[in-house]
Amino acid sequence: MSRIEGALRRLRAQGQKGLIAYVTAGDPDLKTTGRIIKALAAVVDVIELGIPFSDPLADGPVIQRASKRALASGTNIPKVLQMVSRVAAAVDVPLALMTYYNPVLRYGPERFIRDSKQVGVDGVIVPDLPPEEGADFIEAARRAGLDPILFVAPTSTPERVRRVAKLARGFIYCVALTGTTGSDKGLSNTVQSVIGMVRRETDVPVAIGFGIADAHRARRAARYADAVIVGTALLRRIEEAEPDQVPRLAESFLGELRAALREGA
Repeated sequence: MSRIEGALRRLRAQGQKGLIAYVTAGDPDLKTTGRIIKALAAVVDVIELGIPFSDPLADGPVIQRASKRALASGTNIPKVLQMVSRVAAAVDVPLALMTYYNPVLRYGPERFIRDSKQVGVDGVIVPDLPPEEGADFIEAARRAGLDPILFVAPTSTPERVRRVAKLARGFIYCVALTGTTGSDKGLSNTVQSVIGMVRRETDVPVAIGFGIADAHRARRAARYADAVIVGTALLRRIEEAEPDQVPRLAESFLGELRAALREGA
């Protein structure tokens, strides 16, 4: 069993909910990202590290701006992997890389998988690579020991849910709403039924993301899932803070959410 799935399963066995944090690598710079990872490792269960891309289709304006700043600072896949190689051994929390398929394709999919595993990455998330088109990449990741983390959404059909449940490892990413990250619409009314479909097909942990902005929404989402994913709300704080304050503020904010989840479990 992978480190990601193992961590979330242990929490489930204890009656607790997991907390997954998303940060954009290179925002405001890679040195600060390394410090953020080390700070967050004390309060979250999985860290999702975004590799910036110029056209992040699934992301709202806050993450788009973070990606733009990271690209302006020269962040790319080789530099992100170098940073991960320096910090992965120093933190006892699983790491997943999230990016879009265009940067992966330019880098080389097999090379991306091999190099990610080599530096200590535990899982990969590619939101614009659906399982129908990404079978080779998904299988290569699984062979290498990387969790391919796949998506279900409020609009997912039973057929899509079955396909995702068969292929996914680590956790299944349930999108809380239709739209992009950072939306303020709240949980879709169909999230519970979609997660119910997932539960009937697999016992791989399920995490809810998109729109988890505060403790109230985190607790509500955690009623249905094994973990919640927080990204935009964290990046907004990073955007507004001085760089030397970012790690402390990130740890404080996620610490509050973790405490809320533990109290509500």
